[in-house]
Amino acid sequence: MLHHIFLNVCEIFYSLQGEGPYIGTPCIFLRLGGCIPPFCPWCDTKYAWKDFEKLSLFDIIQKIKSYGKKNIVITGGEPFLQWNQGLKVLISNLEKMSFFIQFETSGKIEIPSETPGIIVCSPKFLNEKWHFLDSNIPRCDFFKFVANGKNFSSILNFIKRKKISKEKIYIMPEGSTKEEQLKKMIDVFKFCKEYGFKMTPRLHVLCFGNKKGV
Repeated sequence: MLHHIFLNVCEIFYSLQGEGPYIGTPCIFLRLGGCIPPFCPWCDTKYAWKDFEKLSLFDIIQKIKSYGKKNIVITGGEPFLQWNQGLKVLISNLEKMSFFIQFETSGKIEIPSETPGIIVCSPKFLNEKWHFLDSNIPRCDFFKFVANGKNFSSILNFIKRKKISKEKIYIMPEGSTKEEQLKKMIDVFKFCKEYGFKMTPRLHVLCFGNKKGV
């Protein structure tokens, strides 16, 4: 059956988790293709919107197993776009193989209630509004907010209105290059210090800029 189910895959690679609650952890990354408009102008993985290929679940699993690791991050694009197309079956197989599974999502689409593993959500504030489904709040284990110094009040309002505990929040500086990251880092540091949030850098960007597969 695994030979006959396909997902749109942008890339599969092994690296360190560059941001969020598991920063620095060696992980396999499965980046699925496709996203949901409106798109983020600051996105550092714009290639995932359209640049992908169809791979069978069998081939995906073989590639994942080849790394010999048990931590995997399912990211995008927006991974939950493909939940009913085959992602659910893939996750079921990874669970049976005792993988520790993390998901990275924008929360623009419904997160299935039966989703296992850890769900890290990065809500997007675009065109003066948040693009996020409130039904996803209880399904998210952590929230990462991209901050640029101009959207601090919007982030605070979101956290307050959704009643999200500080323990679940990570703030990271916007930017797809090392220079952009460093330019915004001090303001993000001060913001996190003032409101008691955790700050996360983006290690892959600081080390490699906008290079793919790192």
